[in-house]
Amino acid sequence: MARPRLLVDLAPLRRFPAFRTLWSGFLVTTLGNQLTVVAVPYQVYRITHSSLEVGLVSLVQIAPLLVGSLVGGTAADAFDRRRLLVVSQLLLATTSLGLALNASSPRPALWPLFVCSALQAGFSGVDSPTRSALIVSLVDRESLVGANALWQALFQFGQIGGPAVAGLLLGRLGVGPVYWIDLATFSVSLASLAKLRTTDRGRAGGGREMGVGAMVGGIRFLRGHRVLQAVFLVDLNAMVFGMPRALFPALGIAHFHGGAETVGLLYAAPGVGALAGAMLTGWVARVRREGRAVLLAVAVWGAAIALFGVVPGLALAMGLLAVAGAADVVSAVFRSTILQVVTPHELLGRLQAVQTAVVSGGPRLGDLESGGVASLAGNEFSVVSGGLLCLAGVAVLARLVPRFAKLELGEARRNRVTRGPEGRDGTGVPPAGVEG
Repeated sequence: MARPRLLVDLAPLRRFPAFRTLWSGFLVTTLGNQLTVVAVPYQVYRITHSSLEVGLVSLVQIAPLLVGSLVGGTAADAFDRRRLLVVSQLLLATTSLGLALNASSPRPALWPLFVCSALQAGFSGVDSPTRSALIVSLVDRESLVGANALWQALFQFGQIGGPAVAGLLLGRLGVGPVYWIDLATFSVSLASLAKLRTTDRGRAGGGREMGVGAMVGGIRFLRGHRVLQAVFLVDLNAMVFGMPRALFPALGIAHFHGGAETVGLLYAAPGVGALAGAMLTGWVARVRREGRAVLLAVAVWGAAIALFGVVPGLALAMGLLAVAGAADVVSAVFRSTILQVVTPHELLGRLQAVQTAVVSGGPRLGDLESGGVASLAGNEFSVVSGGLLCLAGVAVLARLVPRFAKLELGEARRNRVTRGPEGRDGTGVPPAGVEG
């Protein structure tokens, strides 16, 4: 009798060299990106001493992110995804260059932080759905859960190492070196893409449908599928109400009486739990009701965040953030797999673009929500109320979309493997029991 697997499944890295190349190349770049994730709000708070201003930095990123995601999603379904990733990585590198040059000036200005952050969000809107859509072409359908878990492990490693290192660098060297290091890491991802010898277009025959019509086609498909809508709404609920990261600078300095190192630890704590969760995902392939697993994971996230808002000590607070991070990575693995299995291959870039807009835009809306509530009622109230609203949102979604809680992907995955990427009959319609 086979022993149940607990640790993350490394088989996709062994079996699929192209996936291994992409994964290893983005490991270093993700670490560098997370340095900037901490440095920008820290620099803004140091300049303005306002959590609301930190939230506003995220607010200006929302529109570019949405536009970039829509454009990137259609491009990912029309063009060679590897080449598109090269372009997006080069564009992202220019934003890190702008932040580095501003931070290195004698009197750094506030406006470049807003401009570069907005541009970075727009370019990320192209990069992320393209990367996610490319993964589907690098592994077989049965390995998608394992590949998604490995990608989450990569991302969470960056979320741990990046903020922790950023806190040390910010306290000892200042913000300039952080941005320069981030810029240097892009050379690694570009080198991995140069080695990747795959041509992947979303449309059979390499068709190049672009523009509003292509975007509308993806939205039209989503409109008729309540299960896919639930995938996006459950994460949006968690990130808008239960992501208090805009308050980390204020909490680290004022509530926990620390400095840059404490702020870095708060940013890193969810990543510690998420990495632990990702490394212990050997069991996820045995889960039958993936929708229910998502709902339970988001409920754990909300409860942990609410408790984080009332604990006085840094150690316990970091522990709760780690629990939240572990729950979030479980949710992310299942949400990604549901999306990849249910969505027709030729629409995957556009639906991944919606996912990017939700995953990246939700926390930015959450920054504004938590920063705004904190300015009116205090940091602690903002954190606790957000966690409780997240729990309420899970209950409402489970009631409104009961099919999501009962969703089983086993049959859908088998149909996608044996009958082609478009669906049961080549029409792009998911198997029975999967559509909303």
